[in-house]
Amino acid sequence: MSNASDPAPIFAALGDRTRLSLLGRLGGGEAQSITALSAGTRLTRQAVTKHLRVLERAGLVRALKQGRESRFALEPQRIAEARAYLDQVARQWDEALVRLKAFVEDEEIFL
Repeated sequence: MSNASDPAPIFAALGDRTRLSLLGRLGGGEAQSITALSAGTRLTRQAVTKHLRVLERAGLVRALKQGRESRFALEPQRIAEARAYLDQVARQWDEALVRLKAFVEDEEIFL
């Protein structure tokens, strides 16, 4: 994988409950302001901003300037990249388990 599609920063950013919650709130597809994202939570706008910057550095969200306000939108391509990586790892594990099963079953013949 190239640096642009390196999954490590994505999973590092997703390793926080607050950031996962923010992504969930952005999952509807509509860009939202920091004020909207902090509404109904115990988070300050400053805390939300901090978490959004981590998500932005990982490429999971993008900031959109609208006048003096910044709105944030989900970047579905990076989510798709993370999912593709997990699918690849799952296939590798499935293949390893098939090989292990075949090995164990072959060894049972000799017991």
